[in-house]
Amino acid sequence: MVKKEICKYWQKGCCNRHLCPFLHGDGDGDGDGDGGEGRNVNVNPKPKPNVWVRDKEEKKETQSMCMVWRRNEEKEMERCPCPCKYFLVGKCKYGDRCRYLHAWSWSTDFSLLTPLHGHHKAITAILLPSASDELISSSEDGTLKFWNCHTGECISTRNFDSEIGCIMSDGPWLFVGLRNSIKVYNFENNTQFTLLGPAGLVYALAAHHDMLFAGTQSGQIHVWRFSPENNQFYPAASLTGHSDVVRSLIIGGATPTLYSSSQDNSIKAWDLTTLESVHTLSDHTDAVMSLLFWGQFLLSCSLDKTVKVWAKKDNGALEVIYTHTEEHGVLALQGTIDATGQSVLCCSVNDHTVRLYNLPSFERRGRIFAKKEVRALQTGPSALFFTGDGTGDLKVWKWSTDKGCNMQC
Repeated sequence: MVKKEICKYWQKGCCNRHLCPFLHGDGDGDGDGDGGEGRNVNVNPKPKPNVWVRDKEEKKETQSMCMVWRRNEEKEMERCPCPCKYFLVGKCKYGDRCRYLHAWSWSTDFSLLTPLHGHHKAITAILLPSASDELISSSEDGTLKFWNCHTGECISTRNFDSEIGCIMSDGPWLFVGLRNSIKVYNFENNTQFTLLGPAGLVYALAAHHDMLFAGTQSGQIHVWRFSPENNQFYPAASLTGHSDVVRSLIIGGATPTLYSSSQDNSIKAWDLTTLESVHTLSDHTDAVMSLLFWGQFLLSCSLDKTVKVWAKKDNGALEVIYTHTEEHGVLALQGTIDATGQSVLCCSVNDHTVRLYNLPSFERRGRIFAKKEVRALQTGPSALFFTGDGTGDLKVWKWSTDKGCNMQC
């Protein structure tokens, strides 16, 4: 018998009873008490407060720059239903009768185009070299796979004696970050060689003109310069300052600057002429996992459950102008463009999901579910984007222009 009281767990959108004895409705007698029916009912969570201005004194002078980063609190969105963890691993025995979501995503704006199978351990990077019709993926299983972008077939695999920490392309060059070394390929003249020097696994790579940068497990950033005379890279410097693993490197800004993030909770800015550290940003309280430039803004994410937006002050230093908070640590960031030209931020969160938000409003666009945490994100042409998770699953997603269709599966 169904009781007349409304289920407090249904009101929060998390009732998991198959036959709940309490009402799943507004109390007018229409609720049937079935917890399985309650998971698709709109439940609007309380809007989060704006945190884009640090204090009242700074509000007036920073308001014009920061207004765009306010959360759009007026637009309400249905609470995301819980995915079936057994469906995600292919073992749910209830099928269509299961009360949990059987889908790899929750959105009407994008859909899963195809999965690409082949890796057996976590995918560490996904790459789409310019002027190429091949997708490249790297993994902790020590393999580098090349995929045909038209057929989705794996056309070749390269095996290494080490797990792969990262990959990067620059023109005809492909760089593969390994343990204690970097493997370098030039597909224009069919040459390859190895750069030695890094201590531990290479987690991040960046290039600027004739310089190559590598962020390592030891906390150092190694620098090489390219010599066109003999087609080789030579050691130029070793940048010290981080006390733990360097997780991300990116070059950007009006005056190009190298930014590094580390598990020591800091972000450092490096002058590309002098190779000296010019700023240290310490607003995060846990490991800073990923960096991304969006226009004039630098975005950073951390295991402290925040995504921070940074902008330059008059003196050239960066300050936080907006903080977005998640329920779990944030592992990676990637910008993409949907089919209508809207900028979208993909945030890999440490609960095996990827959250998607419009920029700059942080309006929610949907969620992607995975078997394990998603460590690799990449954007592509023709409204495509890619995710790679901790089990080795590589998935291709596509933005849709049809807002009326159901794109969850």
